Amino acid sequence: MPTANATAPKARKARAKAARKPAAAKASTTSRPNAAAATQSTPAFGDYAERAVLIQVGAALLARDRMVSTVGDTISNYSSSSRAQAQLRRFERRGATARNRLEREVRKARVRLERELRQRRSVIETRVSHLDDRREAIAKNGTELANKVQERILSLV
Repeated sequence: MPTANATAPKARKARAKAARKPAAAKASTTSRPNAAAATQSTPAFGDYAERAVLIQVGAALLARDRMVSTVGDTISNYSSSSRAQAQLRRFERRGATARNRLEREVRKARVRLERELRQRRSVIETRVSHLDDRREAIAKNGTELANKVQERILSLV
């Protein structure tokens, strides 16, 4: 079906070519009275207006097609009780899979946390043990040192 604006591509090419000409060349063509030059601005505006309308119509038709497709899919999935039950079983399996995946991730996170806590506890217990050993050594040495000092004082007196 030919459109009323069948020469639009030619007109657009001519306008684009005119836009690339130097200013002097443009001035010489615009100074001459020409019927085609006077009507060139009108088709350009018409082209933009037509594109704006066609874009909106196309978007509306695409949205309608998607809606019809979605409704058709929904009707076909639930058209009988056996199909509805099959769809519900699919939903149940998907939900069970998601639950199992979440439980697995939670278990992994718990195991990781418990391992990290055990490691930290072990490090702390080791440090405390070393500190206890040092405290006992200092206490023992302190007592021995005090005894030696006391003996020395007594030997001097």
